[in-house]
Amino acid sequence: MDYYSNPYMSMPGVTSEELTFLQQATAELSDNQKKHFYLIYTGKRKSPQDILIFTLIGFFGVAGIQRFLVGQIGMGILYFFTGGLCFIGTIVDLVNHKQIATDFNRKMAYESFQIAKMSV
Repeated sequence: MDYYSNPYMSMPGVTSEELTFLQQATAELSDNQKKHFYLIYTGKRKSPQDILIFTLIGFFGVAGIQRFLVGQIGMGILYFFTGGLCFIGTIVDLVNHKQIATDFNRKMAYESFQIAKMSV
């Protein structure tokens, strides 16, 4: 990626762990495939701050929003009907919001890599 010196640094809430993972994952891609990967991944990626905000909204309002956001529909419904598992699950999600975002972003990076690898 010539005109992107390091485009991953511009993503909000990017950690050094995520940055290293993305650089290793895209090492075998061509420049055009890396650009395609970047465009796809940035559209799918969730920032840890977003997960934290939605978890706080769930704590004071509708529980489970953060789980719906990361595609965990079953857990979202469970949190919704149980009040965030009597707030215990929501409190755990407040503490682990970075890990929830990291797990989701790794899945999205893998999907984006597969799509970019198929492109020319």
